[in-house]
Amino acid sequence: MDFRQLRYFLAVSEELSFSRAAKRCFISQSAVSHQVTRLEQELGAPLFERSTRVVRLTPAGSRLIPIAQQVLSLETKAYSVVREPRNRIRITANMSFAAQSLDAIARVRESHPDVDIEFVIKSFTERIDAVASGDADIALIRGRADRPGLETVPLGVDDLVIVTSRRHPLSAFSTVELGELAPYQLLLPPRSSQVLLHTVVEDAFREIGRRVSLGPSIASDHAATLEVITNPRAWTVLYASTAAETPRTGLCFMREANNRLRIPVCGVVRTGGADSPALASVMHALRQSMDGATPEST
Repeated sequence: MDFRQLRYFLAVSEELSFSRAAKRCFISQSAVSHQVTRLEQELGAPLFERSTRVVRLTPAGSRLIPIAQQVLSLETKAYSVVREPRNRIRITANMSFAAQSLDAIARVRESHPDVDIEFVIKSFTERIDAVASGDADIALIRGRADRPGLETVPLGVDDLVIVTSRRHPLSAFSTVELGELAPYQLLLPPRSSQVLLHTVVEDAFREIGRRVSLGPSIASDHAATLEVITNPRAWTVLYASTAAETPRTGLCFMREANNRLRIPVCGVVRTGGADSPALASVMHALRQSMDGATPEST
């Protein structure tokens, strides 16, 4: 048994759906199902009743919930009590947040010159683990993270930019509606590696009563922009911060006309951690940086 299995078990128990739990944890449904099945095998009892229509907790699953919550809470406390006290704030993110983070750090250093602020690159899971363990004070993410002992603080939104080849039939426009894109294939990395992107686009199409047409998955060693150049009737999406640094040659960058392709940007901190004056200043500076980070349409 490990903490990850308990986190996935709690997500499924709260959502009563493996697919919704997977979206919430930003991993594939098969990964959640596999880890929960392993937990059931290790405990020697089924935790859920599964059918094609519903997922229900078994009596054993219901009894495990408070224990799982307590174990994960103790995990966070165990890391926090051994932390060395220090006048330091560590921000962890991926490279797409680098510009906003460095701008925020510069702002905060003016009002808190005695605070040492660090910026550390980590993957999504590593970021959440770092905050839970006390190795980092705030993790910058897109979407949300549900985990005992942590809270998610909204910082802004990140618009998805639509990218096509300049030979695409819609490339003459600076804005486009989702319905106009429905006939064309969307090229994205596999869902298992980009759950959030897939979910946001699918939900947006569902809002307008349409279904997105997914093309072949983009291989991990291929660039989405190159794929749409070689497939001129296809389209893809990039985070606005990524699009701002992407060469424009042969490409058209568009906005969705009704702002349906938007992703919340949040900071994950330990519960009550945002009450620290220095960390509160960092959060405020990050909000200011996020507000000014959206590039102009091209």
